[in-house]
Amino acid sequence: MALGSRQPLPDSRPLLEREHELRALDTALSDLRAAADGGPGAPHRGLLAFTGPAGRGKTALVTEARARAAAHGFRVLSGRGGETEQELAFRVVRQLIQPALAAMSQAELRTFLGSWYDIVAAALGLEAADTTHVPDPTGVRDGLDWVMTRLAMQQAPVVLLLDDLHWADPESLGWLASFASRAADLPLLIVVAYRPDELPDEASGFRALGERHGSRPYPLAPLSAAGVAEIVRAHVGEEAEDAFCEECWTVTGGSPYEAVELAIGLRERNLKGTRADLPVMRDLAAAAKGPGLIERLHRLGTTTVRFAQAAVVLGAPFSPELAAALAVIGREEAAEATERLRTARILAEGHGPGGVLDFVHPVIATTIYRNIRSGFRVGLHNAAVEAVRAAGLGPTAAARHLLEVPCEGKPEAVAYLREAAREYLRAGAPEAARRLLTRALQEPPLPEERAALLHELACSTFLIEPTATVKHLRAALAEPGVDPELRASIVYRLAQALAHTDRLAEAATVAADEARKAVNPRTRLRMQADHFVWSMFRTDESDSSARSRRLARLAERLTARGGPTGRGLEERCILGLRAWDALLRGEPRQTVLTFAEDALRGGMSWTDENRGFEVPVSVALSFMYCDQPRQAEELFTRGMAECEAKGWCGSHLAVGQTLYGYIRYRRGCLAEAENLVWEGLRTAERVEGALPAQWFAIGILIQTLVARGRLNTARRLADKYHYGDVIPNAVVYPDPRTVYAELLLAEERHLEAARLLSAVGDWLDARGWRNPSWCPWRLDLAHALARTAPDRAVRYAQEAVKHARDFGAASVIGQSLHTLAEVTGGSAALDLHAEAVDHLERSPASYELARARVGYGAALSRNGRLTEAADRLYQGLEGAVHCGADALAARAREELSAAGLRPLPLRYAQTDTLTAPERTAAELTAQGHPAAVVAKELRLTEQGVRQLLSSVYRKVGTDATGLAPALKTFPRQGT
Repeated sequence: MALGSRQPLPDSRPLLEREHELRALDTALSDLRAAADGGPGAPHRGLLAFTGPAGRGKTALVTEARARAAAHGFRVLSGRGGETEQELAFRVVRQLIQPALAAMSQAELRTFLGSWYDIVAAALGLEAADTTHVPDPTGVRDGLDWVMTRLAMQQAPVVLLLDDLHWADPESLGWLASFASRAADLPLLIVVAYRPDELPDEASGFRALGERHGSRPYPLAPLSAAGVAEIVRAHVGEEAEDAFCEECWTVTGGSPYEAVELAIGLRERNLKGTRADLPVMRDLAAAAKGPGLIERLHRLGTTTVRFAQAAVVLGAPFSPELAAALAVIGREEAAEATERLRTARILAEGHGPGGVLDFVHPVIATTIYRNIRSGFRVGLHNAAVEAVRAAGLGPTAAARHLLEVPCEGKPEAVAYLREAAREYLRAGAPEAARRLLTRALQEPPLPEERAALLHELACSTFLIEPTATVKHLRAALAEPGVDPELRASIVYRLAQALAHTDRLAEAATVAADEARKAVNPRTRLRMQADHFVWSMFRTDESDSSARSRRLARLAERLTARGGPTGRGLEERCILGLRAWDALLRGEPRQTVLTFAEDALRGGMSWTDENRGFEVPVSVALSFMYCDQPRQAEELFTRGMAECEAKGWCGSHLAVGQTLYGYIRYRRGCLAEAENLVWEGLRTAERVEGALPAQWFAIGILIQTLVARGRLNTARRLADKYHYGDVIPNAVVYPDPRTVYAELLLAEERHLEAARLLSAVGDWLDARGWRNPSWCPWRLDLAHALARTAPDRAVRYAQEAVKHARDFGAASVIGQSLHTLAEVTGGSAALDLHAEAVDHLERSPASYELARARVGYGAALSRNGRLTEAADRLYQGLEGAVHCGADALAARAREELSAAGLRPLPLRYAQTDTLTAPERTAAELTAQGHPAAVVAKELRLTEQGVRQLLSSVYRKVGTDATGLAPALKTFPRQGT
């Protein structure tokens, strides 16, 4: 989009004693222009902050920033906090973004916002198609980031002006604090102004905004006596006496706002600034604020006072028509009142559509609002509820006024508050919804509505304060005559909240009790499924085997009832849980797959708010453990896409990203796995209370880093999160203690690892969970004991091999045989090594295959079979490099060197540094395909293929000599 036309700066008197701030503003705007002209790489300051107490000139600086940005031809978007409107979630965000969207038709809006439309629609005040859609706050913030980023790129350069941010709503503050870090990478400048001492407690993220982005706020100092004298003389004449000007500075305290207001009053009174004018000057100074301002307002007449009071109750900027309706005055009276208030420098034109009005300064609005008699103010807020609804401004705008009136037991008030709370939940503002629902509960509601209201309140607090959720839900269950469907939802949410507060035993008990009470068969099945879920995730379950038997009997009955087409979601959840339980217990692989496939017939949603995503995730992972990672990846891809489409970008997405990385880890794609899991951890850390998601991510990261040979990084990660010290009460996979023991083994701390793994083994054996594919504690313990207790080590490895064969997945059989071969040693181990490699070659576990090949090669070398050893070691070395397992590759090279063999160049060395097209081009060329064939496969020109191969040379250097002759002889010029 072309830049706006350049305009000359307005010819106005410069702001006094703000040269430092104005230079900073001009520099920031010039840098923004350079960044826009020079492309995204050009550096510029993304944030400029001005701070100071009321009347210090912050608004004047923001106004000047608007004028100077417009003179540059920049697009200006602005918003401002309001003292009486902090309860309106995303109000400031709407002020910023709505004007940019207002010119678009509904179809254009849909196109512009794309898949983010339904996620951000409610937050932006747009009409959403799906009114049941409830995104999480993280997803909404991501969506708003995307919208602002797109606006910045399409309308570049863009300047965001945000005044009085100390009065901004918490949701807008939270978004700004997270988004501001992107501003420096966009053709965007954010200019903010606020009173630092009045920032709310919840603005901690915003409070450190400037420091985080290398731009400390500019604190505005009071004007000096000379500065105030210059303002006074500009209005009354140069003959104003020094003593008079000095007294003006004293009474205004150097406040620019008060100094200007005083000077205008002096000019209107035709005063000359002499000692004789001092009494009148003091009266004028008092009239600019506090009681003096109120006295000045009352002199304008009763109608004008009512109009001004209605305006401050509505909040600025305001519609004069709506203020007139609230003040119960006619159009002509409103016009006259407006003119009087403008003449008195109380009102001015507002920035916004539709001829809105604003107060000249926030201090004026604050003073008027606080001087309205309490009873009359309540009456105005009460009347504003209906006036705002009649004006079509939406339920949240009306409900804001209900927070200012006493409780009167009005059913319509409860209805308004509940409606507005639902809109806030759809907007991703659960804290705002909680405030309204708490107020609705105090109204109070009708007895028959109380349980539903408590349920809604509990849902709003779930992400904020899960302990409060538990209290509200227990109260809801205690209400008489609760609708069965509502009761089922309450029980599910209660169990979920208990689980999320680390009270899994209570969660399982609640679900089991409700299953016994349920009359409806489907409700009973649903409660049974919830009971089984939370029981499985308990680390302290007392009789896991008995629960497994009950689950197996129930699954058999459901299977015997008929074909899969007639099964509802409740039945499929039970079958999915049966698949997961069979996996943990090490039942045959085909049994697990049969139940998992039956569970998926008919589909499983990851975003069903009343059923959770624990079962769908467990079913998907069952395929991974059963050596069908492609099926698992497809399920995870669909599940994460479903989460993102609904704006669930918090803990659900974090777990999805992390476990998808785990699938890639088990396939041997270690570099990709590491990137995915880091991303999952970053996502989890953005969400308050996402501790389980963190545990998943940290464990998988440590495993991956150990496999890659990055022990120092793994140790720092473990220490940062106290991974070895804290044992979660919920079952996490991979098992944290086993993962930590693997780190200890890699650090040669075998005794500590053995003690830890023995405790893990006791726990898992007591539960009957014996599948080494899920938890290889026996294999790790065998390695830990190999030096000090070789017989025990062999026994543990043999047990693992037996359990692996019972399960039947080639990957875990091969892995177990490889461990048994390693702890057995000598020539007797060679057949075990060979069998391990054979099994792993038929599995998707490429990293384990590389380990087994290197181990087999080393054993062959030690037994004097060097030719065979070389072949296996070369294969293992190439596999290790493909997987990104640097430590394993180093071991393979050491074994080759110890055997007197020289490591040969690899066919595709350093493949983790190549992009997918580069790797494909290199592989096809290495297989002897001509450039034309490679170009057709990649849908490129032959020149494009040459550029890809040139990039391969740059990245892998002399290692590329292991490729086919066509690639080896590729000209090096220009590469």
